[in-house]
Amino acid sequence: QVQLVESGGGLVQAGDSLRLSCAASGRTASSVAMGWFRQAPGKEREFVATISWDGGRTNYADSVKGRFTISRDVKNTVYLHMNSLKPEDTAVYYCAHSPGPVWVSPVSWGQGTQVTVSS
Repeated sequence: QVQLVESGGGLVQAGDSLRLSCAASGRTASSVAMGWFRQAPGKEREFVATISWDGGRTNYADSVKGRFTISRDVKNTVYLHMNSLKPEDTAVYYCAHSPGPVWVSPVSWGQGTQVTVSS
């Protein structure tokens, strides 16, 4: 079982940057792929980015490619570095993990952190 705790959300202006963190704990935290998803009001939760267990493989949604970067450190914290934020990036951002070392599908979620981008 992997536990996930997100942090780092907030209110920013368009064009600003923000870094989200997801602290993963548990026996298998270092050996599973991780991902970020987001859900805007009235919309379904959508994929943002994923990263393999060793950080060697990443994948991004087209809407964030070139602006967001996913990374992870040796302490099993996964980051989402968000640059050039737009109002349409406003959402609750969720961290998730996959059952194995490469992303397949989410198994469990964190509690989410709110990101609000004003124009």
